[in-house]
Amino acid sequence: MVPTDRTALSRRLDGARTHAAGVADAIGARGAFLATCCVLLVVFYYPVGTVLVAAFTRGGDPSLAPLWATLTDPFYFGALAGALADPASVPGAIAEWAEAGFPAVRTGLFGFTAFLALLGTAGAVAVGLPGAYVLARYEFPGRETVRSLTVVPFVLPAIMVAVGFTTMFGTNGALNDVLSLVGLSVDVAFGLPIVVAALTFYNAPLVTRFVVAATETVDVRAVETARTLGAPRWRAVVDVVVPQVLPSFLAGVLIVFVFDFMAFPIVLALGGLRLATVEVWIYSLASDLRIPEAASLAVLEAAITLALTYVYLRVERRGGRDTATASVPRVPLLGPPSAGRLLALAYACIALVLYVGPLASMVAESLTRGGSLSAANYAFLLAQQLGSGGARPTVAVSNSLLFAVGAVALAVPMGVSVAVVTGGEGRLRRLSGALLMAPLAVSGVVTGIGLLRGLVFGVDLFGYHLAVTGPVAIVAAHAVGGYPFVVRNVAPLLARVEDDLVAAARTLGAGPTRAFRDVTLPLVAPGVVAGAAFAFAISVGEFNATIVLARDGASYTMPIALERYLSNPSVGPYLGPAAAMGTVLLVVTAASFVVVERLGGRWER
Repeated sequence: MVPTDRTALSRRLDGARTHAAGVADAIGARGAFLATCCVLLVVFYYPVGTVLVAAFTRGGDPSLAPLWATLTDPFYFGALAGALADPASVPGAIAEWAEAGFPAVRTGLFGFTAFLALLGTAGAVAVGLPGAYVLARYEFPGRETVRSLTVVPFVLPAIMVAVGFTTMFGTNGALNDVLSLVGLSVDVAFGLPIVVAALTFYNAPLVTRFVVAATETVDVRAVETARTLGAPRWRAVVDVVVPQVLPSFLAGVLIVFVFDFMAFPIVLALGGLRLATVEVWIYSLASDLRIPEAASLAVLEAAITLALTYVYLRVERRGGRDTATASVPRVPLLGPPSAGRLLALAYACIALVLYVGPLASMVAESLTRGGSLSAANYAFLLAQQLGSGGARPTVAVSNSLLFAVGAVALAVPMGVSVAVVTGGEGRLRRLSGALLMAPLAVSGVVTGIGLLRGLVFGVDLFGYHLAVTGPVAIVAAHAVGGYPFVVRNVAPLLARVEDDLVAAARTLGAGPTRAFRDVTLPLVAPGVVAGAAFAFAISVGEFNATIVLARDGASYTMPIALERYLSNPSVGPYLGPAAAMGTVLLVVTAASFVVVERLGGRWER
């Protein structure tokens, strides 16, 4: 009887341990998501709320007057402001407009911002789609490296890109140097064309990446079936490939429009207040301490971008759910002339001008002074490093890398937990997903101002004064800005994980956390690494919130140091020192992203 009793006791103990492990796993799974929500509450929702609440108060009392004043201001909403202020006057105003021969209608600041975003999105589609075709259709040496590099422009610091476009397309830029050989010149500096070109530079690779990823899920058997039934190649593409790629393409277009609508450093550096968008005007108002007006603009901007983000999430869920058992094969790029290969050649020429040109011009500018080859610009950086004052390069580089590592350490678990909880069907999940992706749709300037006014200056809570130092606040802001990209990379892979695999692990006694660790995580690991690469590179190049939070040289990052070199009177009228710092930033950003993403590709294989 004793052995039997011992066996029964052992079984009971094993059952108790299994039950305890299951309870612990369940608590851990929920706890990770709750911890993420707490972090977002402290470093995002609360700081942003302290700024946005100013749009709903006047004299300390609740009021819609600041928001209504913005909505009915023609400067912000043009003709729509008059319609909101006096709806009864709309029919008469329309009649007068028709009698005048339908003249141009004032659209205000929001209308111009939407127009600029539309132009930037059109440019991204026009350049991004041919790039997607080349990468999806052709095989050539270095294709994977080129694919990795397609996303580098998207994560390059905007202030650096502004320097590159100025050295390429400015009045004394490389383009005019070439055109002067045939007696021509162009003047696009600090105008709408150069701003649109810079926005295209940023976001066309994103369109390429979305479409290429979608084409890899197209099943070649469906294309072959259409061809067997007599459909020509173009018809098979239209009827089979396009419907499967379209959701991802539309998702890419929507997110590009949101990014262009919220463009800040590019517009500020290349267009100034003459081409100000809503985001630039928010920064201008906040700099003048006109917080209620800035908050009203931020609320309206966030309402628009959050709505678009919600639509983006719905569209994005429709694509990428299937995995092709046999993907469409690629053909060698080198071969007899064809329409596709000619398109690839034309795209290569465009890429050289749009992508390589500004970056090469910046590097060339960093190596010249007075029209001659010189290391004077790097000598200037060395002098800064040796203690002549200003932003020290190695401090900025080390800060950028350390802040990026800290941001990734926060962003990855946050993004994975959000992707797990908000994945699947249901209106509530979609709504919570949109709210948790709010950092994509809320001004980085507003986030920085909120952190500065709240956590950096300190808040009183339960009799204690709580404050967060500058570097910690910068890391938190970078993590909040980067974790949505982890969600974006992990969520599609989670949707492809078969429920039977997870259910089998649970049946064998694994709790939620262990099942996720042993079954789900290895399947979504490539997405986790890709999301980490995004978060790392975005942190290295982040400018909007950092410019508000970096209060001294000890917390400067590379983009902030670059901006300081641009505005440093001791530099003079030359772009050389800024170009030299921009070259250092380019090397660090591109190298770090390519290395991390290539490691992710190795894990995937």
